[in-house]
Amino acid sequence: MKLEKILDKLGSIEKNSFIKIIDNIISKEPNNLKIINKILSSTDKGLKSVDNQNISKIFELTQNEFQDHIKCEFQEITSQLDILIDIIIRDGNCIMKQDWFSRLYEKEIKQLKNKIKELNADFEDEKSELSSSRKRDYKIYKSCLHTAYFNDVDNNRDAKITSDELSIILTLSKQLGLSQEEIKLINYSILPIKKLDIQDVIKSLKNIGVIFYSNKENTIYVADEMVRVLRRVREQEVAEKFFRRTLKLLREPILNQICKEHNIDRKLTPAQKIEEIIKEGVSFTNLLLEDIYKQGSTLTEKKKTLNELCEKGLNINNLKGSVLEDKICSLIEHFDSVERDEKVGISIDGFDKLLSELNQSLPKQNKHIKEQFELQDEYVLKADFLLDYNIKPRDILDLLVKEDLIKFIKDNGVKQRGDNILNILEHYKDVENLYLENFENVAYRNLNVLKENGITVKESELGLKFEELTKTIFEGLGLQVDDVLKNQLNTKKDMMDILINLGNNEIIIVECKTSKEKGYNKFSTVSRQLKSYQNVALKNDLRIVKILLVAPEFSDDFVTDCEMDTEMNLSLITASTLLNISEAFKTSKFNEFPHVLFRDIVINEERILKALSK
Repeated sequence: MKLEKILDKLGSIEKNSFIKIIDNIISKEPNNLKIINKILSSTDKGLKSVDNQNISKIFELTQNEFQDHIKCEFQEITSQLDILIDIIIRDGNCIMKQDWFSRLYEKEIKQLKNKIKELNADFEDEKSELSSSRKRDYKIYKSCLHTAYFNDVDNNRDAKITSDELSIILTLSKQLGLSQEEIKLINYSILPIKKLDIQDVIKSLKNIGVIFYSNKENTIYVADEMVRVLRRVREQEVAEKFFRRTLKLLREPILNQICKEHNIDRKLTPAQKIEEIIKEGVSFTNLLLEDIYKQGSTLTEKKKTLNELCEKGLNINNLKGSVLEDKICSLIEHFDSVERDEKVGISIDGFDKLLSELNQSLPKQNKHIKEQFELQDEYVLKADFLLDYNIKPRDILDLLVKEDLIKFIKDNGVKQRGDNILNILEHYKDVENLYLENFENVAYRNLNVLKENGITVKESELGLKFEELTKTIFEGLGLQVDDVLKNQLNTKKDMMDILINLGNNEIIIVECKTSKEKGYNKFSTVSRQLKSYQNVALKNDLRIVKILLVAPEFSDDFVTDCEMDTEMNLSLITASTLLNISEAFKTSKFNEFPHVLFRDIVINEERILKALSK
């Protein structure tokens, strides 16, 4: 969930810790201070009085400094910050109830203790699968960490690791090629580990600004923007979903090679190996620099392998950079931009339809996805729900094994030639067209027909859906649907549905009405609404070229009342007429619909279609 959306949900007290930290960063003159001051210049009361959108912008501008602030917190070695951050940055953990977070934390501590026992046993066992070189790496790191921690005791001081020592330790771990999980296991084999009180954990995370906690909902929120910062702190260059997408392209011998290097059980299935590699916190950069190539590969061969992986596997062409490191950086930047992009890739309705049919074809996937992303809800195959967790259609499909993908494709009539996942995404892109084909049924709120036609929608959602489809049609007519101007004009009392900006302060106001009844006949009600919108527009020095009312149909009385109205330039257009005009426009010579054709009281479809065909 985006930071702005989270801030909108919270009260001022719940935002306080975060605001204080950003305020403190600003007081130390960060790099982007000029831009920040420009944002703050609109208020004389400081950051607390800035709106949530601008707070999000300021956080974006102070991310590097915030990252440094978090790194400083790592010097408090008993805080278990590495454990906690690793939990909250996992895909699916950005929204958690307190009890769920508590369970995940307990599970993490328990698993960590078990793994430490296994690691210590491997140290002692000469027959363990750990190679002698890897044992040596572990021992070097462990010895250095032990010295850094306990050297204070020799000087009659409390055991701790200073910032200088921490810096050296981190450099050492990087040079030894240790994963984040390996580092964590060795760290906590020396440092004492105990389960902290969950209230104290939440309080500490809130105080350093990495989470928000809603007391009312007992819910922890971690903003998408914060997750990216914390990932950088933990040196995880890409989200788990992108790591998974990349690993799935590797052959099993290569996966085994990576597992051997990082002490992962090679008897696991390929899918399990992939998940373990991700959990290990293996460096994405190191993986692509060294781990995915055959022993003895030349630099040229490595470049060729990486290019094939990106172009043929990930469908990413023309990665920047001539050297291997630059290409990897370019790939990481690509994944970062994909993650930041709010576009889903298919329509929300398409995502919902995909999830619904996935549940029908592969009913076990709900449980699998719930467990994979550590989601608390029982039924998770809902588009809006998953998008709040920044989980998109491709992320879901990446979890399916090949056999399940093939079954799903066959069950749902998806094209079988080519890339399976891309074919599925393409297949569900057409749902918006399916809705448009049923535009009139949506207008009539005809749920049964919609259901028969493969559209599942709640009746309460039909009004908004009709508005969205009408907006799509006008955009398809080449007209500028201006949501920004509309939102500026709208008040709590007067909220127009669609505003078309013709330029030069000229607009068209569009109102959308659905009705189960034959013949829309509520003229007095709708005319009051429209006159109110008209007054708002006129007060803002806008010229209203036309007001359009879109409905399934209109009663004779309604048309008569409209003809008698002397205060508005109002025209009526039925849903079927608008759709037919839209279809005719696609094959016409016009790039923008000539709005002067909207001149009748009841828009004459035949005349407009004839004009468009010329």
